[in-house]
Amino acid sequence: MKIIDTHCDALLKLQLTNRKFMFQESPLKYIDSDKLDANFQRLQQGKVKVQFFAIFVYPDIPADEKWQHALEQVDLFYTQVIGKNPVMKHIRKWEDIDALKEEEIGAVLTLEGADAFGNDLAKLRHLYRMGVLSIGLTWNNANLCADGAGEPRGGGLTLLGKEVVGLNNEHRIFTDVSHLSEKGFWDVMELADYPIASHSNARALCDHPRNLYDGQIEAMIAKNGLIDVVFCLDFIKKDTSNVTIPDLVKHVDHICSLGGVKHIGIGSDFDGISAHIKELENASKFQNLITELQKHYTETEVEGFAYRNFLEHRPGIVVAK
Repeated sequence: MKIIDTHCDALLKLQLTNRKFMFQESPLKYIDSDKLDANFQRLQQGKVKVQFFAIFVYPDIPADEKWQHALEQVDLFYTQVIGKNPVMKHIRKWEDIDALKEEEIGAVLTLEGADAFGNDLAKLRHLYRMGVLSIGLTWNNANLCADGAGEPRGGGLTLLGKEVVGLNNEHRIFTDVSHLSEKGFWDVMELADYPIASHSNARALCDHPRNLYDGQIEAMIAKNGLIDVVFCLDFIKKDTSNVTIPDLVKHVDHICSLGGVKHIGIGSDFDGISAHIKELENASKFQNLITELQKHYTETEVEGFAYRNFLEHRPGIVVAK
């Protein structure tokens, strides 16, 4: 069964290794490096149809260097991900997914944290032109747009952050709530036309600030948003020593119990996590998750979780019933 995965950090891994190349390491080859959870070969083996690639800049990078770091990751996307793999096709607008051939894999650029553009909206518009289709206002820290989930102050969106959400709406871009503070989340609910939680689980099952409370999940459903379950062990259960695929499926069960069966997707966080669910260690193992889901849900429901819910909730897309 084909998969749409709305979050991985392969670009960051590629960048970090490239920057170390002159000192100690060889650059990673995106096509087959065993150091990349979501390399090209593993996407093929796992039947991934569309993979989202996050641009992420660490908050401790000096402010005047952050844009350069973001551009390096965009360059790696163009040169290594799609440049050297002809069947990887850049999805620049949502309709491009429908044009993918049987053997092709769609590649979507996203931004995780507005630190990359600061308060320069011209840079944000450049990101739109480069093909970025989803914007997360924060990582865990605070920035000029909002407070993140790890910021003790817990503030919401700034005026700049609200302006960014408005621009996302105009450009048919997702606004990603996965790393926002709780107040920031509710500000987005008021403003965003296209909300997504690209990689978050249910806080009722695992009390982690990166997960969503039931009320937040219900609000996402009411806004026609997507909630994509994440494979990070800390977000699945408190005891991370033995996390299995059925443990992850419990989060799917809980979101379904709140009415979210048509709003669930997958946001693995491959290459952004250092420990893995058993039998779900990289993108080649996606079908193990599908097999477990098929034990509990109808084929139509599992297809929804795997890819169809995303297709039906893309910004501005009207799907024939």
